[in-house]
Amino acid sequence: MLRYLPFLLVLALWIYAFIDCLNTPEEEVRSLPKVVWVIIILLFGEVLVGPIAWLVAGKVGRGPTRGVMPSEWHRDQRPQYVAPDDNPDFLNSLKAESAPSEDVKDEALLKDWEADLRRRKEELRRREAGEESES
Repeated sequence: MLRYLPFLLVLALWIYAFIDCLNTPEEEVRSLPKVVWVIIILLFGEVLVGPIAWLVAGKVGRGPTRGVMPSEWHRDQRPQYVAPDDNPDFLNSLKAESAPSEDVKDEALLKDWEADLRRRKEELRRREAGEESES
């Protein structure tokens, strides 16, 4: 089993470098076009030259920005997403949506329902009164 370990490690590095190259945006690729890097990784993967070259020279490094540690950088940043109930722009948009024209429409609809309910009650009373007089 141990004799297969070097082959499996080479294969794992080869696959990792290939997938990493495919998923890397074009703007983050250095030195050569992305297509050339894919070909280099595939052609020279068995001898580890292609994958190692990609990892060393092909990608833009993502070190800390401005020499600041990542934890310090996160402390200084304002949160990008805010919950809707804490976002004043969202709350103002809700106020703008509930304009007086909608309130007028709601009131008119409510009056129509009330009038329909009164009409149905009267109709039901007439039917009951008609049934009692027939009996």
